[in-house]
Amino acid sequence: MAKEVKASSSSREHFGSKFGFILACIGSAVGMGNIWLFPYRVGQFGGAAFLIPYLIFVVLIGYTGVIGEMAFGRAMEAGPLGAFDKALKRRGKNYGGLIGMIPVLGSLGIAIGYSVVMGWILRFSAGAIGGSLLKAQSSGAYFGSLTENFGSLGWHFLALFLTFFIMAAGISSGIERINKVLMPAFFGLFLLLGIYVFTLPGSAAGYSYLFKPNWSALGNLKTWVFALGQAFFSLSLAGSGTLVYGSYLNKEEDILHSAGFVAVFDTLAALLSAMVILPAVFAFGMDPGAGPGLMFVTMPEIFKQMPLGAIFSLVFFVAVLFAGITSLVNLFESPIEALQYHFKMSRPIAVALVLILAAVVGVFIEEGGRLGLWMDVVSIYVIPLGALLAGIMFYWVCGMKFAREQLQMGREKPIGPWLEPAAKYLFVGLTILVYILGIFYGGIG
Repeated sequence: MAKEVKASSSSREHFGSKFGFILACIGSAVGMGNIWLFPYRVGQFGGAAFLIPYLIFVVLIGYTGVIGEMAFGRAMEAGPLGAFDKALKRRGKNYGGLIGMIPVLGSLGIAIGYSVVMGWILRFSAGAIGGSLLKAQSSGAYFGSLTENFGSLGWHFLALFLTFFIMAAGISSGIERINKVLMPAFFGLFLLLGIYVFTLPGSAAGYSYLFKPNWSALGNLKTWVFALGQAFFSLSLAGSGTLVYGSYLNKEEDILHSAGFVAVFDTLAALLSAMVILPAVFAFGMDPGAGPGLMFVTMPEIFKQMPLGAIFSLVFFVAVLFAGITSLVNLFESPIEALQYHFKMSRPIAVALVLILAAVVGVFIEEGGRLGLWMDVVSIYVIPLGALLAGIMFYWVCGMKFAREQLQMGREKPIGPWLEPAAKYLFVGLTILVYILGIFYGGIG
């Protein structure tokens, strides 16, 4: 007979409001994948035709995976380490905490690599403020100086300091408060940029590139594969960050309602970013398929030619910085929570230890061009596995009766009979597919 395990964490911090929780989850989801990868993928795989499978997968994953991670964390009042441990104890097993280390390490690994990129963004923001960014003769050389061995070490450490300064303040006073400021600011700044870009001569070609459908692309398996990967990673599924944020959520909140907001605003952020970047790229005759260089090389060159370019370069990189910080805070929260839960550390000590570890390992991957390999290994092999394990733990190990009860909590309208097949089979099946295809294609997010 399964053992009933109840969470007992009356002293555990919680989000102060549903609004704060939703903004924090949106902040965790909105990041580099929305800003530079999404516009590139849309153009690469059929323009508006790509949006059809992408939106299908956002709905399917949002209403199975995102709600599952939120509800799993809230039910167990713990991050992956504690949640996996309590789930397996329901089955009389005692090794759940060991399995829970996989998503924790995945979150920590991607956060360490992401913090290096955040150092680049911080440098570009400072360059936009001081004017050195647009004065540089070559944006490629400007960016290249940062990617050389230890070229951005100081900026990398500053990005870490800013992130952990926020996290040291706690859930309500730190994470929730900063997301209430930075997420509306991100959307406001990008909306401002979008309006301005709309007025640029030649920008219409960018909108055509984005929204003119090439229906033949729907017959290409790769369109569906990369739409699935984009939706999966864009919604921040990793069995860690969303699960941890769910563990700080009050029992009275409707998780399906919250997940819907996250999916909608994450998609809006991706579309808004695309409607800023691609029309600007076409207006100035640049290459829309520049990949990562789209943000760090192409956009600065555009700002050099653009009227009021100094102002709009500042707005652009500050907005990107806001999105990056909120994502980085979420990624680092998983290992910090694990130290607090498993080793009963105070939050300041847990924050300090993760900061030191991130700084030491970050120095290692800054040297010798190791960043790309590091991010590939973590994003292809660890992150999808963490999401898969979380889905199995909640929907299979805890069981659908338990899962339905937790998802119904705080919700007046009964959840329909779609939940069981969609969550237990469709979501877990799609997550297995993401894992396999990620290995086959070398990353699909």
